Amino acid sequence: MNTLSKLTPQPLFNYFEEICQVPRPSKKEEEIRQFLLHFAKRHGLESKTDAIGNVLILKPASIGMQKAPTVILQTHMDMVCEKNSDKVFDFDNDPIEPMIVDGWVKANGTTLGADCGIGIAAQLAVLTSKEIKHGPIECLITVDEETGLTGAFALEKGFLSGDILLNLDSEDEGEIFIGCAGGIDTVATFSYEKETTPDNSLAYKISVSGLLGGHSGDDIHKNRGNANKILNRFLWKFTNEFNARLAEFNGGNLRNAIAREAFGIFSVPSNKENTMLSAFEKLATSIQNEFEFAEPKLSIVCEKTDLPETVIDLETQLNLVNAIYACPHGVLEMSSRMEGMVETSTNLASVKFIERNKIEVTTSQRSEIESRKYYAAETVESAFKLAGAKVIHSDGYPGWTPNPSSDILKVTVDSYKRLFGNEPIVRSIHAGLECGLFLEKYPKLDMVSFGPTIRGAHSPDERLDIHTTEKFWKHLVDVLENIK
Repeated sequence: MNTLSKLTPQPLFNYFEEICQVPRPSKKEEEIRQFLLHFAKRHGLESKTDAIGNVLILKPASIGMQKAPTVILQTHMDMVCEKNSDKVFDFDNDPIEPMIVDGWVKANGTTLGADCGIGIAAQLAVLTSKEIKHGPIECLITVDEETGLTGAFALEKGFLSGDILLNLDSEDEGEIFIGCAGGIDTVATFSYEKETTPDNSLAYKISVSGLLGGHSGDDIHKNRGNANKILNRFLWKFTNEFNARLAEFNGGNLRNAIAREAFGIFSVPSNKENTMLSAFEKLATSIQNEFEFAEPKLSIVCEKTDLPETVIDLETQLNLVNAIYACPHGVLEMSSRMEGMVETSTNLASVKFIERNKIEVTTSQRSEIESRKYYAAETVESAFKLAGAKVIHSDGYPGWTPNPSSDILKVTVDSYKRLFGNEPIVRSIHAGLECGLFLEKYPKLDMVSFGPTIRGAHSPDERLDIHTTEKFWKHLVDVLENIK
């Protein structure tokens, strides 16, 4: 556990490496919660938790700074758990394996957890620093941000006392965020009957892999491939042209990650095997050409497999492949309020065969405009309802409306210009942050969000830029010292 010990700034990277040793999947945060509470106790700091499990660690003001306003430093304790298919790893028990590659910190075959582990590390470094001059500090670390914003939804009134909040969950150094999109999940469920696999059939498995994936908010505009959509193009074609019968469709994992891998198992009449394989080669070549630059590692493989005993009934199969074909994925609207920003998007996150003859299709929609968030969700709902699926929506979460006149924004921008000699970009982010939910219970909060550069978040390609991490730390320290 000394891979990052020679990186600067210390102790920031040391704390991050410590955090990497602690399992912290969403909804399984007990170990990281205890780590944080023990940390507070070890350093003589007051701490508390609320009913949902959010942690708050308090540090008194530095000498001479007692009259400065209380500042809340906010992160989340869970991480997205994604791994490459050939990586043997148990996120419930195994430590993340950080390594240094060409100026970046990344993990060995898994997500790194820099989202939001590096933010937690910054909180711990502030809490233990004897050099930083600051007012009273409250470090809020919430639970289950990645799969439901559960901690932010359940945050209790009166748990916090500060009116200034610095969210440390952003991923683009040099950019200061003052707003974010709201979101909602839409889940469609198909019921099917099992049928005996037709006689005189052969079975094949199509695997789609090697895609970049990424964050369904930050990366949705980059025209990356969606494994579910790519796989479905083959299944739709083979269903309609070669009487293929579907036995399994398994693709994607998390609602907030673009699907990187998917596979489907199907039967095809033996007398149509050769024409099916020829059609596969032709379509695979076309799709590889489509993603030649955006997805250079895309792999599409079709290989024989054991013949399944059963397939799903043909009516459900047709409804499923047609609905997935019709379901939108990607950017729906660009913003008319902030040039170059995505306004509304949808992500076809996962397709899973689940228990009791059910197929579950999970999607998520985001928008900076509440009405268009629901419009996007209802568009997806309509596609699946036409196909006979049952559709439900999550409660969703609100966006964070930008406040360009924010006092803490001015302090943060002035600090950046003074430290680095250039103007930071001030904008809203299409990804979801917890800030909008905080405002519902603490309407007086003045907030900004900033952080180091992280790329490939929510995928095994996640990596943290070392140089910008040092800039992020200097910026955070300077902001704290200049909130008077």
